[in-house]
Amino acid sequence: MVPKLALVTGASSGIGEALAQRIAADGVDLILVARREDRLRALAAELPVETHVVPLDLTDRGAPEALMAEVARYGRPVDVLVNNAGFGHAGAFAKEPLEQQLGMVDLNIRALVELSHRVLPALVERRHGGILNVASTAAFLPGPYVSVYYATKAFVLSLSEALAEECRGQGVTISALCPGPTTSEFGAVSGMDRTRLFKTIQRMTSAEVADAGWKGFRAGRRVVVPGWQNKMSSVVTRHGPRALLLPMVKFLQS
Repeated sequence: MVPKLALVTGASSGIGEALAQRIAADGVDLILVARREDRLRALAAELPVETHVVPLDLTDRGAPEALMAEVARYGRPVDVLVNNAGFGHAGAFAKEPLEQQLGMVDLNIRALVELSHRVLPALVERRHGGILNVASTAAFLPGPYVSVYYATKAFVLSLSEALAEECRGQGVTISALCPGPTTSEFGAVSGMDRTRLFKTIQRMTSAEVADAGWKGFRAGRRVVVPGWQNKMSSVVTRHGPRALLLPMVKFLQS
């Protein structure tokens, strides 16, 4: 599969920005989406490919439809959709604002589902391209004190694997990228950089995560877990007893 145009959401910083840079390095043109237009334009100016900037807040109902209408104006089919936009928040579920919890669901799940549904039929029809969804190692188990974020990433992983099976043999790749703690704005914005998990585990850089994710997607891998520490922890969390794992996660996330 040789993609010609990729749409990357949440491209203004962190893993999304690094994915845009990595994809551009392969000569793939880009559509960059995020709220911060200044960041997007600064990134676009650095990339060696044709790049379109679409400033949008995907938590707004109607934003995915507006995005796809804008994309249609370019007159080119999207070969790869990278669903990276998302956010997390650390704190006890009962004490955190409901609006914030629902915002996570809207961005991490609803927008991802809508964009995927708007893009996938054309990919299947052309038997070309695919979708790279950014999940997390948080997808592999429940996360006390970061409960909604972990649950949204579990949804992303489950959906990605299901769609990968639906599309098997149709020329379309669906991959879930599952990074662990990463050096980016995410830790500070979410409040997770104050947790024991972020303070103790060795973080990968956004560039390392993006490189692993893009290579895994291009290789047709269904689930991509970058870094040996993350691979080991994903095996433990997938198969270990919940009675032992959940108190451990609760401790690390407090």
